[in-house]
Amino acid sequence: MNTLKDVQELIAQRAAQEITPFATVNLGIGIPTLIAKYADSDKVFFHTENGMLGVGELKHPSNFDPGLVNAGKLPVAEETGASYFHSADSFAMIRGGHVEMAFLGALQVDESGFIANWAVPGKNIMGVGGAMDLLSGAKKIIITTNHCTKNGEPKLVKSCTYPITSTRKVNTIITELAVFEFVNDRLKLIELMPGVTLEEVARNTEADYEINWRKESK
Repeated sequence: MNTLKDVQELIAQRAAQEITPFATVNLGIGIPTLIAKYADSDKVFFHTENGMLGVGELKHPSNFDPGLVNAGKLPVAEETGASYFHSADSFAMIRGGHVEMAFLGALQVDESGFIANWAVPGKNIMGVGGAMDLLSGAKKIIITTNHCTKNGEPKLVKSCTYPITSTRKVNTIITELAVFEFVNDRLKLIELMPGVTLEEVARNTEADYEINWRKESK
C-alpha cells in the first residue's frame, strides 16, 4: 500500500462492508465515489443529490454519457430501474430522512464527533455541496478519509480548527489505519487495518479514544 490510490481503494473497500442491504446510500466526493465498485449493486440504491436514484459505476469509458454525472460532476452509469428527479426533490429526500446512509470525506473529525469538510480559511476548495443537508438528514454518517494530511498532520483531532459542517455528530470513521465508532459520545477504535499496529494509530491520532477491540480488518 504505497500510493495514494492504494490507500483510497483500501478505505473504499472497507467502507463498502458497512452498507446495509437495500439501503438508499449517498456517496460524497472523493474516496466515497470509489465505494460503488465494491458494493453489491443488486442490494443497494445509490443516490446523488443532483437528482438520481440508481447510480452505478461507469465500468467502461465507451459508455460515458456527458449528461449523466454525479454531484461531483464525475461520469456515472445507471442501474436498471434508475430514476431521475429535480435537485429540489433530491434534497427533500435527504432532509426528510429517506437516505439511510451517507459516506463523506473530511478535512478533520474531532473527538466529539464533529466534522469539518467544507471550508479552509484563506483557501478555495469545492465547497459544502450537500454535506450540511446529509449530516442533518441521513440516518447514518460514515466518514472515509486518509488518517493524516499530506503534511503528516492528524485528521482525527481534539477539536476541529476548521469551520464545522454541522452540529450533527458522525457515526463511524474509516481510514487506512483503523475503523472508529462513536459510542455514547466517545470515540472508540474497533478495528485495525491489515498490518497496522496500535502504536501506529496512537502516533498518528491527536484525538483521545478508547480501544473497544472488535477485530483486525481483512
